[in-house]
Amino acid sequence: MYNVAQVIDDKCTAKKGCRLCIMYCPEANCLDLNSAKMVAEVTIDRCKGCELCVVVCNAAKHEAIVMQAVSATGQLMSKKGESAALGQAYQG
Repeated sequence: MYNVAQVIDDKCTAKKGCRLCIMYCPEANCLDLNSAKMVAEVTIDRCKGCELCVVVCNAAKHEAIVMQAVSATGQLMSKKGESAALGQAYQG
């Protein structure tokens, strides 16, 4: 189980020009603008769960992105999974 970002469409302010999560996501083609809905959209297969999008979204006080647990089969789960602390993944 791992966590991926999920955008809450009602809270996303992309229709007002915000693209912070898209700009700061370190993974190419992970967060893109859904031009039909005018909201940011996460490609679950590409999300590494770094939560950088959550940090920038919350810093802008939009709070439109949450982390969601994904099972080993790729299905979204209702309960949030455990994540590594900041920098923990790089410790020797």
